[in-house]
This record gives sequence, structure tokens and C-alpha cells, in this order.
Amino acid sequence: MSSSTRRDLIEVLGLAQLDDDVRVVVFTATGRGFVAGVNNRDPNPEPPTLVPPIPDHEHVPVDLYSRLRWHGQELPRAIRRLDKFTVAAVNGYAVQLGLSIVLACDYAIAARSAQLGSATLRMGWQPDEGGHWLLVEHLGVKRALDFLVRKRMVDGDEAARLGLVTESVDDEQLMPRALELATEIAEGPQVALRLLKRAVYNAAQLSLEQAGDDIATKTAISDYHLDALEGAPAFFERRSVEFNQWLDDGEGR
Repeated sequence: MSSSTRRDLIEVLGLAQLDDDVRVVVFTATGRGFVAGVNNRDPNPEPPTLVPPIPDHEHVPVDLYSRLRWHGQELPRAIRRLDKFTVAAVNGYAVQLGLSIVLACDYAIAARSAQLGSATLRMGWQPDEGGHWLLVEHLGVKRALDFLVRKRMVDGDEAARLGLVTESVDDEQLMPRALELATEIAEGPQVALRLLKRAVYNAAQLSLEQAGDDIATKTAISDYHLDALEGAPAFFERRSVEFNQWLDDGEGR
């Protein structure tokens, strides 16, 4: 993935966040791979289509530091910041930045033939796009170290067993399954879902007391939302629920 493509994708995610017609974002790729790393070989990557090009820079440590913080690490952070749910449909190779994109998503469906790994140490590099933190989140410290140091590459089934992806499927079922999951989430109560997503990620880094305060604040919003006013009666009346009418008719936002 080129520098400009990363910046384009960040801009697209910003648009998705602000677009009421978008409820779920699905990441996938065409060709042989999902994302097989970053493009460091072409000195003149394609120009961006949504943002101006990054200025030329000196290859010195202090400059690399700032570029990693402001650009190299931003895509996984942008994915995780998105309030709407994200699903990665992983085909082929998901390496380095590709692995970080997968781990940053809320759900990940991998084709059984997919290959996931970091592999940065093969070139003497660091997983500097945030991949180390995401691996620790998914695997814990010891297994994350082992995964990185031994430069492991795993297929879709092994990735599911390790917890790097939500599930693995036959290759031809990858997109149907990813879209099925995305549709299921899109039909759920959007306000409650988005608040719950943020509460769960917050809980991973908060104390029990702080997490309780956080979910109480969010509950005070969702319990009085139009979706809850429809959902609870529908449950007790044993009828089908119709969430998101406020989105469909543009009222109550």
C-alpha cells in the first residue's frame, strides 16, 4: 500500500464517519493479497487523489519519527476511532500494515488460504505502524513477542485459532460471509451498537469503577433513544423489531 493510498483511505473513513447512510465499513482487496505491507521501493508513488502529496524529506531519525507518528501510524488509529463497525474480509496476504488493518477492525473474516503475519524483522524493521500494540491486545505479551520474533505467518484457520480473526471460511465464501455479517450489524440499533463498541474498547484500558461510569453514561443515552423505545415493547410483545426508523425517515437524530 502506497503512502498516498493510506492517506486516501483515512480521508474515506472520515467521510464514512460523517455519512448517516453508512452503518458498517467492510475492508477487502482484489488480486492476490489483502495488503502485503507498505510500498518502500518506488521512489515516486502514485499521487494521492484526495489530499496533496507529502513534501520531500531528509532520511534522518528525527524526521522519520514525526512521519511515523503523523502518517505511518494513522491508518490503524483511524480505523479504531471509527464509531461505526468495521469488518475485514481477508484474502491472500495480510502482512505488516495489512495485519495491523485486520487487527484494528472490529471483526475479521479470513479466507482459509489467507496468510497473516508481521515479518518486519526479516528486513530488520520494526512493526512501526502500531502492529506491536495490536498484537499484544490480541495475543498477550508472550505470544505477541513469539509471533514477531519468530516472524510467523499463519493461514486463516490458524489465525482464527489464535484469535487474530473472528472466523475463517472457505475462499469462495469470504465475501458472502463478510457481507452477511455486515448486514446483520447494519440492521441492529445503531446508537446502542456504536456506544457499546466504544465502551468495550474503553473497558480494556479502564478500571472497573471507570468502566462502570463510562457504560452508565452511555446507557443514559441509549435507554431513552427511539431504538430502545421500539425495541423493548417489540421484545415483550413478541413481534419483530424495527430499529433505525430515525435513520430511515431522517427524524430524531
